Amino acid sequence: MKSEIVEKSQTYWEQQMSEKILRYTRDELYMELRFLSSALSAFSYRSDGRLTTLATDGDILFYSTEQTLRLFEKNPAYLSRVYLHSVLHCLFSHLWMRGSRTPYLWGIACDIAVEYTIDHMDKECTRRIIGLVRSQVYEELKSEGRAVSAAVVYRYLQGKPTEKIQAYYREFFADDHAFWPKEKELNERQIALKKKWQKVGKQTQTEQRRQGREEGDGEDLVTYQMKAAKSRRNYQDFLKKFMVCREEMQIDPDEFDLGFYMYGLSIYRNMPLIEPLESRENKKIQDFVIVVDTSYSTSGSLIENFLKETFHLLTEENNFFRTCKVHLIQADEKVQSDTVLTGEGDIEKLFADFEVKGGGSTDFRPAFQYVDSLLAEGAFDNLCGLLYFTDGKGIYPKKRPEYKTAFLFLEDFEEEKVPSWAMRMQVEPDEIMDGGKIKP
Repeated sequence: MKSEIVEKSQTYWEQQMSEKILRYTRDELYMELRFLSSALSAFSYRSDGRLTTLATDGDILFYSTEQTLRLFEKNPAYLSRVYLHSVLHCLFSHLWMRGSRTPYLWGIACDIAVEYTIDHMDKECTRRIIGLVRSQVYEELKSEGRAVSAAVVYRYLQGKPTEKIQAYYREFFADDHAFWPKEKELNERQIALKKKWQKVGKQTQTEQRRQGREEGDGEDLVTYQMKAAKSRRNYQDFLKKFMVCREEMQIDPDEFDLGFYMYGLSIYRNMPLIEPLESRENKKIQDFVIVVDTSYSTSGSLIENFLKETFHLLTEENNFFRTCKVHLIQADEKVQSDTVLTGEGDIEKLFADFEVKGGGSTDFRPAFQYVDSLLAEGAFDNLCGLLYFTDGKGIYPKKRPEYKTAFLFLEDFEEEKVPSWAMRMQVEPDEIMDGGKIKP
């Protein structure tokens, strides 16, 4: 009995000391990275004996008491680095951006993006020696001439041999990703955490502007990756313009008095006084058309990436009604194919054997004529709109269609040629998957 009390007392002491150490580590980081004050203070702490390092779900920073105490004694700079590493994962929205990417490879890509940022900050509290593997990866990423983000690194890793991937995992490993949400597990709590970190990101950028940045201090990398996540959200918000309000079969807990309902059950057993409404109004996308320009000037891999990201954004927060219909049309100077998708299963099948059909010149009119004919035939219950993904070099229709229309351009476009009735948004080529540089 006495030994149990001593053991519990020891465990409690270790937890208390570990949390003091984590708060001290947070304060040390704050002294050199004041613009991250909101982000550094966003975690609560909880011990977890299964861990060998830190881990987070976006709300709690989980820690191993043994590892925390040992690192603080032997290598406090590494502990500071791992703490900052977990903070930046959340600030860059890595936990909520995986989509259909391979979890293992996505985790490595996120680790490389974060470590690249920390190394280029070059702060005393997180400084480390950059070894050969790390320096080679950085040089190869820089040679691509683009700012580094997790999605950029993910594409860089694709096709690399297994032994190299494993070497990168060992080199860039810092925190554990065990508590990151799994695909299609973006529940209400995770959506709330995602929004919380979006708010923290805004506060961080405001603080950066207020304090000013020293030239070349690496903080521009933090800004870029936050903007990449923000641009992706802008695209998601853009897609929401096509949503409509409709009743859906679903119990609405806000539309009936639970007190009367339970009182009826208590008096009459199985007969509530007020039945809950069996439907509620939701704002989602029902019928939708996505047209992709498959002319010779448009990259096939870029088309596939665009479609994957678009469908991920539409499905990750349940933005489709249960009964929906999406026509995916491939067109150059004529309509090459029309694939009808009615659920997530169809989307998975689409990318299992995706093939771009086309290669001619660009004429937007045939796609609109085809959709108009479908509309006349009654193919849609409620057509919410049409999104046309293109480089913009083609012949536009003169007549305004009966449905909302938006052009998503790959590069700078001649605005005077785009019909005034069309919405438009610009993305930089090859930046779709990391949400970078999207310009409404």
